[in-house]
Formats: sequence, C-alpha cells, structure tokens
Amino acid sequence: MRLILGQLDCTVGAVEVNRERLQRAWDDAAIGADDLLICPELALAGYPPEDLLLRPGFLRRCAVEFAQLKAGHRGGNLLVGHPWHEADRLYNVASWLRDGQLQLRYRKQALPNYAVFDEKRYFQRGSQPGLARWGDVPVGVLICEDIWEELPARAAVHAGAELLLVINASPFHVGKRSRREALLAARAREHGVAIAYVNLVGGQDDLLFDGQSTVVNPDGEVVAVAPAFVEGLYEIEFDPASRRFVRPDWHVVEQRSDLELVYDGIVRATGDYVRKNGFSKVLLGLSGGIDSALTLAVAADALGPENVDAVLLPSRYTSELSNTEAARQAEMLGVRWRSIPIEQPFEAFLNELQPHFEGRDPDITEENLQSRCRGVILMALSNKLGSLLLSTGNKSEMAVGYATLYGDMCGAFAPLKDLYKTEVYALARLRNQISPAIPEVVIERPPSAELRDNQVDQDSLPPYDVLDAILHRFIEQEMSRTEIVADGFEEATVRRVAAQVLRNEYKRRQAPPGPRVSTRAFGRERRYPISSGYR
Repeated sequence: MRLILGQLDCTVGAVEVNRERLQRAWDDAAIGADDLLICPELALAGYPPEDLLLRPGFLRRCAVEFAQLKAGHRGGNLLVGHPWHEADRLYNVASWLRDGQLQLRYRKQALPNYAVFDEKRYFQRGSQPGLARWGDVPVGVLICEDIWEELPARAAVHAGAELLLVINASPFHVGKRSRREALLAARAREHGVAIAYVNLVGGQDDLLFDGQSTVVNPDGEVVAVAPAFVEGLYEIEFDPASRRFVRPDWHVVEQRSDLELVYDGIVRATGDYVRKNGFSKVLLGLSGGIDSALTLAVAADALGPENVDAVLLPSRYTSELSNTEAARQAEMLGVRWRSIPIEQPFEAFLNELQPHFEGRDPDITEENLQSRCRGVILMALSNKLGSLLLSTGNKSEMAVGYATLYGDMCGAFAPLKDLYKTEVYALARLRNQISPAIPEVVIERPPSAELRDNQVDQDSLPPYDVLDAILHRFIEQEMSRTEIVADGFEEATVRRVAAQVLRNEYKRRQAPPGPRVSTRAFGRERRYPISSGYR
C-alpha cells in the first residue's frame, strides 16, 4: 500500500493558495485508488493562524475552500488538517476524504498551551478517538500534541487501530529530531503499531518548521526521516500483511550537526519571511563586524546575491579595516554594495542639539545618535527601493540591551535573533567551510560597535563565552542567580547580567521577529512584564 507524506509549506491565512497547493500535491503524487496522501496540521489555514481564528470571515473562507477541495477530490485517500466550526465550537480537525466522500472528521484532543503554543485560546478539545479504514487496515488518526500525550494514542489503539497516522505542525529547535524519534519509537513499541508522522515545513514569522517527517515500525525501528527544511512528497510502502513500512531511498540518516541544521533553518526562515510578506529583495547595513557579515551570507544564500543590497555606513570612528573587509565580503558573495558616510547627518544632529546638551559631557547619547543616523538611512533606502530591511542583532545583545532602539534594531526581520554571539562565530566558521563567504579577519577581530575611539564590546560586557554561558542558564534553564554562581561564575557578573536581561524587556518588545532555533526564544515563548519590580 502506498502512503505519501505531504511535507508542505502552507502560508498562514492564504487559504485559497493553500487549497491549490494541496490539490497540486495530490496531482503531483499521482494518487491511485488505494493510495493515501497525508498533509500537515491546519494545512488549509496555515499554522499558527492565531487570532485569524477569531474572525468569522476567515472561518467561512476555510469552510468554503475545504468544500471546494472535497468537491474536486476523486479517487484515492486524502488526510488533511483544517479548522472546523460547528455548534458554536471551533475544533482543530483532520478530515479523511476517500473518493470525494468524508470518511472521518477527527477533532484534536490534546491542545498545547505552553512555549509557543496557545491552542486553548481558540479551540475546543475533542473527546473521541479517530478511526478510519485504509483498505483492510484500521487506522487511528492523531494531530500533533496527541502523540506527545499518552491517552489519545492509547484510545485509538483500544478502538482497533493497527496503524497510527499523525499530522503535525511541530516547530524546530536544536535537538528536535532526536526527541521526536525517541517519542515515536516509544509509542510504537508501547502499542505495537507502526506510526507515520508528517510535519509542516517552512518559516512563519518567528516560528520555523523543519519537516523531518518520520516513520517508525511497531518495534520502534525508525524506518524513514524526510529531509530537513525541504518541501516535498515522500512516498513509502506499507505492507498490510506484516503491518510494517518498507524503508524508502529518501531516508535521511542523521549526519549533520546541530549547527548545520541551524544554518539551513535560518536561511529557510529568512527566505520564507521575505517572500511571504510580498518582497523579493533585502538590504542590510554591513559594518565589517561578525553579525552583519553572517547576516549577509544568510541573505545571499536565502534569496540569491542578486537580490541583496549591502550598505556601508562609516562614521568618524569606523576603522579602515571595517570598510575594506565589508566591501571585500560583498564582492566575495557577488552582492551589490554602496557606501553612505554618516558624518554629515551626525554632525547636523550634534549642532542642533548642542545648546540643549550644554554642560553635559559626551556619553552613550552620542553613540546611540550615530546608530540612529544609520537606522534612518537604511529605512529610507528600504522605503525607496522596496527592499525589506534585515536587522543584524543577536541574542546576546538583545538579552542585555546592547543595541540601540530605532538604530541598529531597525528592520523587519532579524535572522540571528535567537543565536548567542558564540553561536554566531561558530556559524560563520561553518559557512566558510562550505565556500568562502566571510573574510577570516572579520571572524578573528575583537567585536566592536565602533561608536567611540578604541571601543570593543568587552568594555561594556563580559567576554562572550562567559556572558553566553550565564545567559543560557538564566534564559533557557531559568536558573536563579544563586544557582548560576554555584556553577562557578562570579557573583557580581551574574547579578549584573541578570539585571540587564530583566531591565531591557522594553527593547525586546520593539525588536523585529527572528527565527526560533532554541528551546527558549525571546518573543511569544518568553513573556516577561516590562514594568516590573523583580530584579
């Protein structure tokens, strides 16, 4: 029996486009009478649709497009996810169509309400197992979180299921593949049934879906894993006599490192964000530092160098090395570049403000003013050229507020937002192993904002290996300051870093989105109050 895993990229809200994508997948798979195509969770609406689900017009559109999908369905079997409104209740459902007829409408039972998930805000939970027949095989249908909890799978098997099909919108983070495989293998062994798990792929705002759809046999053997971050239709044979899957030639053996997956992920996320928001080109400020250098490489890989503009914005404090290496990198990658010095607008602001600053020594105000001059120029170019502006900040900087509001934080998307500075360096070295993309001197030089004479980041921050280790414990692991100090870090440093993280929530609320690759990203996953006495 032929099962096709539709590892698809479905855009939130583009219901008609998504329906056409599902129909195209059906046609491309050349589905026969006994074949089955399974597609991701909420594929028709896109995931997560968030408060679009509160709009009656959106729900009507989903219903109309599902009806059209059903009306146009002939022959074979299709399992697809979509929202379904009935009796004043909204459900996250999986509908099984066979030869144009609805065989099953299963309502998701386990509604996640943690980390990036907020499904209890929108959906009612189902209470009944979903059981359908594929040929002579009784099949249990589950939706994403259902497989992570014990009861839905158990109920389906107790109802008679001899195969489990799981449709998913499961976001990526480092280590997600191994967690999925371990879970699916355990569930398969527990119930003695094979499991086919299809996942969404692509970037959606700050979420990133990796695909890596997975199939396991009843003994827990991982039969097949689809490629990460690659949309496609992945065919696999199921033997109804043995109730086992046969390994296909597309199975991806785990060989790539977490860093390689992260790099591919942020490239995919960047390209998807740009295209899904109606842009084809991007620009960014290229400083000669490591963050903008890696962002440039990501942009060129995501969109092609011909669709990327680099802007050098030197000031009186910018070193010749920065200018030279920034231009050299743009030429290495085949990216257009231009140089727009900020001295004149910076001097104009200083002159205008001088009477109001009288009697006060220069400080961070003048440093931030330079960054804001750059932000104004970059936003003007973005407006005039119709190119989306990428922000180049990283997680270490955003954690402690080492960034300028309305300056270097300007932009519509921040590819490095969930990467600590040490990870930025590691990814830069990794990218250069593929092909030369970042000058070595940019990777090796001490990081500096170059907003005053002889400035380096370590004037204001601990060394990044120390800073990132503290941040990881404080953010991802939610460790207390006392616990972090007990791990061997200097108490004064720990308290200063923790205070900076808490104090700068207001900046992060105004930062552009960026792809989540960790287990604790800033944004929808980590929600701290701005006005707070907790220090």
